[in-house]
Amino acid sequence: MALWQGRSRRAITGKILRPHRKKRKYEMGGEHLFTTIGEKRTKIVRTRGGNQKVKLLSTNVAYVTDKKTGKTTKTEILSVVENPANPHYVRRNIITKGAIIETKLGKAKVTSRPGQHGEIFAVLIE
Repeated sequence: MALWQGRSRRAITGKILRPHRKKRKYEMGGEHLFTTIGEKRTKIVRTRGGNQKVKLLSTNVAYVTDKKTGKTTKTEILSVVENPANPHYVRRNIITKGAIIETKLGKAKVTSRPGQHGEIFAVLIE
C-alpha cells in the first residue's frame, strides 16, 4: 500500500476537511528500507525528474576516513555498537546516519545516509 503525505481529512478539532483536489503522485512517500549488515544488496528507485536514487538494503563494507592522516580506506563492518536513532536498531544491526559501527580499523561514526546515498561513509573515532 502506498504512503500518502498530503493533508489529512481530519482537523485537530475533529472537523472533516473537504479536499479541493485529487491526490497527486508527488505527495506519495516511499517505504522504509533499513540498511543491515550482510552481502551487498541495493534497490534503485525512480525519483522526480526521472532521476534515480540508490537505496542500500545491506552491505558489509564501509569507507572509513581517518581524520588525522586524511586517508579513506575501504574496510569490513563487523557490527553496530550504538545507534542514537533507536536503541533497538543495535540488536537488529541496522545502520543509519550517526550510528557507531565496529570495523576492522576500529570504531567509526557513520556520516552518510545509507538509504539515500547507497554507500556507507564513516569517520574513525578514538
